[in-house]
Amino acid sequence: MVRPAIDRLIVRDPERRALRALARRTRALPRRRKPDDSLQIVVDLARELTNGRYGALSVTDEYDHTEGFFTAGLDRDQLMRLRNAPQGHGPLGSLRYDGRPVRYEDVSQHAKSFGFPSNHPEMRAMVGVAIWAHGCVRGALYVTDPSDGRAFDEADERILTTLAAHASKVIESEWY
Repeated sequence: MVRPAIDRLIVRDPERRALRALARRTRALPRRRKPDDSLQIVVDLARELTNGRYGALSVTDEYDHTEGFFTAGLDRDQLMRLRNAPQGHGPLGSLRYDGRPVRYEDVSQHAKSFGFPSNHPEMRAMVGVAIWAHGCVRGALYVTDPSDGRAFDEADERILTTLAAHASKVIESEWY
């Protein structure tokens, strides 16, 4: 009787869900691929597994300038209207300094809610995690506005942390 209960818990484990989805998606990639392909899978899965409206993954250089930006949930027109990728100076800026996950119910109420490029979609709730490469924060993975109306929670944070660990390996081995 105990075994089925444990099996149900394992199936719902956020890290396990993220790793299984990641394994399925990356298996379909060609052996020789660009890091962009792998990083796009990460942000797509982040959005899907958390039920986020939008997702984004940024890769930054040693001076904290965004040099790679991947999105999920934006249509082609929305993406074309974004002239510049967000530079992460606002609510996500703390990820650069302490590397700790952030979670906001209303990002517009954050004291540092600025720095969004023109035509950036409106966002309310957000959860984000740092992406580490070679011992330094070299990017961020975040999702916004859960489509099911609930608040982001620890499970969502664990999903992003798991996916960000994969992104870190891609960035370390294929980006720099």
